[in-house]
Amino acid sequence: MNATVMVIGYGNDLRSDDGIGQRIADEIASWHLSAVKSLAVHQLTPELADALANAELAIFVDAYVPLESFDVQVQSLSPSVDNAIAGHTADPQSLLALTRTLYGHCPPALWVTVPAVNFEFGDRFSEITETGKAIALGKIMQILDKFKKFLDQMNPI
Repeated sequence: MNATVMVIGYGNDLRSDDGIGQRIADEIASWHLSAVKSLAVHQLTPELADALANAELAIFVDAYVPLESFDVQVQSLSPSVDNAIAGHTADPQSLLALTRTLYGHCPPALWVTVPAVNFEFGDRFSEITETGKAIALGKIMQILDKFKKFLDQMNPI
């Protein structure tokens, strides 16, 4: 893989399931993929715009409270024109918008969300989130593989 993929897992790792984004980012970092940079952060901050500006693809990973389905979800993200960064924290769409404003572009982005049901103080994941972690890692592996194949087609040797 020649291009850089930026994986940003975020959430509060002291609030049980809410820390799943950070845990997934840490696991991806342990794969030591040369073209994948993985960051585990407590929250999305404006400083991350610099890292995003140099990425060819961004993957955000976070927990979500399921209302109907307990599936790991993957959705495309676009920079938001409505969501301004409030204070020192952001959501993925506003961070992409800030990146575009500051650097004139932002990478295509995906949001991988893992179902979470336990937000009590602690560092253990619920069964639902633990299962979601394995599924999310599998989906991210597939995304990285498809991205590599896409790049190979764009830049044949």
